[in-house]
Amino acid sequence: MLTYPNIDPVALSLGPLKVHWYGLMYLVGFAAVWILGKRRALQPGSPIKPEAIEDLVTYGAIGVIAGGRLGYIMFYNFSQFLSDPSILYKIWQGGMSFHGGMLGVFIAMWLFAKKQHCTMLQLTDIIAPLAPIGLGAGRIGNFINAELWGRTTDVPWAMVFPNAGPLPRHPSQLYEALLEGLVLFIILWLYSARPRPTMAVTGLAVMLYGCFRFFVEFFRMPDAHLGYLALTWLTMGQILSTPMIAVGALLLCWAYRKKA
Repeated sequence: MLTYPNIDPVALSLGPLKVHWYGLMYLVGFAAVWILGKRRALQPGSPIKPEAIEDLVTYGAIGVIAGGRLGYIMFYNFSQFLSDPSILYKIWQGGMSFHGGMLGVFIAMWLFAKKQHCTMLQLTDIIAPLAPIGLGAGRIGNFINAELWGRTTDVPWAMVFPNAGPLPRHPSQLYEALLEGLVLFIILWLYSARPRPTMAVTGLAVMLYGCFRFFVEFFRMPDAHLGYLALTWLTMGQILSTPMIAVGALLLCWAYRKKA
């Protein structure tokens, strides 16, 4: 069994101002889109110019934060929202949903695409290979916060997490950082290095994320107030990931059929 490192969630304190590692992870993701997005915008067939990336990041950041919070409330904590609607604004208490954030980004890209006179899927093809950097960084932030831990296990790399009881657990946050972050980034970056049909990169990204998330949910503890939704193993994360796999596969197939 490994020892959980007990990293202070606060990276920097300046008087009353506290900068948390989790917040810095969001900055890492946005910075990656800004820096690498300019490079991708130079590729032949790019629907936008490099100077438009700053505005794209702004739209995307709003979509991620607003969508992620709304998604968490709607998918994971709707009953509490009905009893206390003010929790929608209490972001400092935690609670962000990737699936909600993804929907928020798609809406933001649709609005930005209208401004740029291109299609939403042309824009998402640009940023899809960059999103895994933010996803991986966010999971590392979850690990530092000792949240979203895994199920109990006896594997040699298990850890005892604070506030998770005395039993060792899967460090599922690191599994997600590896699959949804590093592995997904490498696959998408290499795949998108050559010209691909419109929506193919987006479709592959959505499909692979859904597959990776569905798999890791077998090692991750579900939210305590939801538990397993069916068959003693099905989680909300798996339910939300299933349509992602289907939609991503359809986009990928459609992209190549249109090209043919």
